[in-house]
Amino acid sequence: MITIALSKGRIYDEALPLLKAAGIIATEDPELSRKLILATNRRNVRILIVRSADVPTYVQYGAADLGIAGKDVLNEHGGRGLYQPLDLNIACCRMMVAVPAGFDYQQAVRQGARLRVATKYVQAAREHFAAKGVHVDLIKLYGSMELAPLTGLADAIVDLVATGNTLRANNLKAVEEIAPISARLIVNQAALKLKRDSIQPLLDALARAAA
Repeated sequence: MITIALSKGRIYDEALPLLKAAGIIATEDPELSRKLILATNRRNVRILIVRSADVPTYVQYGAADLGIAGKDVLNEHGGRGLYQPLDLNIACCRMMVAVPAGFDYQQAVRQGARLRVATKYVQAAREHFAAKGVHVDLIKLYGSMELAPLTGLADAIVDLVATGNTLRANNLKAVEEIAPISARLIVNQAALKLKRDSIQPLLDALARAAA
């Protein structure tokens, strides 16, 4: 049995055509079903529906053989025990620093101000600001980042930006790109060795579909 871990939402929706091209079709829609383990048209392949942040953990510990996760999630996880053979070029966006429209970010950085930054991407934010020599106090949040500067909780946020519409709607502006983000295929290293005959053709098919 080959188990693939996926999260509902954008990654799942954009992964469906790639999986179909690799000959894998879920028999149920996770948005309509309460099931967390979905059968597919292939008897030896099933799909686990998990939270996006949990995909690397399921793959790392072997509860799933493969998974699809955003590079942002993998950076925070650390990628331990994972093989990342393929950038699928789906769920593309950018990790950005954003501030209120009237805040002079560049001036604050030049003057050596200590910034309060809200984010759920603490590791990425810490590395980014450390590399720039900017002093920050990181505030970890799990909900809507845009509220933090609007309520005075933070001077800036680090978050994923696709269109920028949410930032503009809340009078915020993106001022600095940290990294481009896309979804990657990840594989449990032990599973790749033990189930290579089953997994490698799937990797090859997904690579062709993503090209």
